[in-house]
Amino acid sequence: MTPMNRKEPVKVIGAGLAGSEAAWQIASRGIEVLLVEQRPGKMTPAHKTGKFAELVCSNSLGSNDESSPAGILKEELRSCRSLVMECADRTMVPAGRALAVDREGFAECVTEKLKSHPNIRIEQREITDLPQEPAIIATGPLTSESLADMIREKTGGEFLYFYDAVSPVLELDSVDMERAFWGSRYEDGKDYLNCPMNREEYEVFWKELVNAEQAPRHEFEKKVPYFEACLPVEVIASRGIDTLRFGPLKPVGLTDPRTGERPWAVVQLRRDNREGTLYNIVGFQTNLRWSEQDRVFRLIPALAEAEFVRYGVMHRNVYVNAPSVLDSRLRIRESGNIFLAGQITGVEGYMESTAMGLVAALNLFALYRGLDFPGWPRETAIGSLLNYLSDAEVKTFRPMNANLGILPRLPEKIRDKRERCRRVASVARRAMSEFSGSRPDVFSV
Repeated sequence: MTPMNRKEPVKVIGAGLAGSEAAWQIASRGIEVLLVEQRPGKMTPAHKTGKFAELVCSNSLGSNDESSPAGILKEELRSCRSLVMECADRTMVPAGRALAVDREGFAECVTEKLKSHPNIRIEQREITDLPQEPAIIATGPLTSESLADMIREKTGGEFLYFYDAVSPVLELDSVDMERAFWGSRYEDGKDYLNCPMNREEYEVFWKELVNAEQAPRHEFEKKVPYFEACLPVEVIASRGIDTLRFGPLKPVGLTDPRTGERPWAVVQLRRDNREGTLYNIVGFQTNLRWSEQDRVFRLIPALAEAEFVRYGVMHRNVYVNAPSVLDSRLRIRESGNIFLAGQITGVEGYMESTAMGLVAALNLFALYRGLDFPGWPRETAIGSLLNYLSDAEVKTFRPMNANLGILPRLPEKIRDKRERCRRVASVARRAMSEFSGSRPDVFSV
């Protein structure tokens, strides 16, 4: 192992989900941490506050069902005493089988926890050069140009870029409840507010959407591909008149109580804060001009008089080509002891980013204490993500989230997806328990 300077605190750059998690995990193990965050002194195109772990896209953290890949990952994080999961569970709002949070309350919880930790010192300033090791860089998909250039110079390789989009948020009281109904797919409840459209209404909406004016992009942005798992709604619509009806506007599992029939298309709204006064439009990430969003989205009958409190925006995401840039411990190759964490490593999703913050922190802790690195079992969701970052094809590498495709196959074929997920979850749970139990030197807090 490379010798480390223990006179200085461990540095964590960036207080998003990954950086917050990393700082917490290291500090909780008795090591002093210097957490550096540029906001609010210098804001990003997507952030609105200087709070830590601010969610800039959806307020949903994905499925909370243990028999889903996203649920498996959450359970693994909980078993590691994740700060992000603790605050998410404290501030959750109803969202069916998903874990959604009160956006503001969640960020406040993380911020307060970090600011009150005796082993964490916080500096709010921009970092433009690589930090002195040992350090974790968790600046996320909105890494500043100056720091990105320094990392690119250090790695000797090229960064990859993609774009993520933010959905609009509106006031619940402004929705026409005579044209909307509550319910989740295939089940009762009030977790989602559904805004149905008949065929004529949908086709008018689709036509205006695909012809709406988009916000301008810089020249260097125009060659950048979108990430398929988070496409702007107008891009999905441009692929065919029925594409939305088989995507975010699919009416499957929903019955309009006014007609007793399945609508032609359904726009769903999901709670965005604990009070239930704000709702976001599910799957409506967009890069349309704000004036066009205001015009086009009001063509949805229930939203004709909607009061938007936030319009959708598009922002740049940055990540490295992990198989060629990072070693198996998330360190920049040939850099000594500088780790990357979060989305910049090439994972996609809130919980996946958090997990990489956790992994980087435990690896740095092991290095700091002179312990063997923890080798995450492939059967776990975290282990599978790490395996993907190491083994993916360099030429075709793209961001990845937790899914069944990266987890090891079961010895027998199971056609039913939910049953297959349950079996995979059982294997993952056992592997995680055995792994953490075998390494109390790393996992005990």
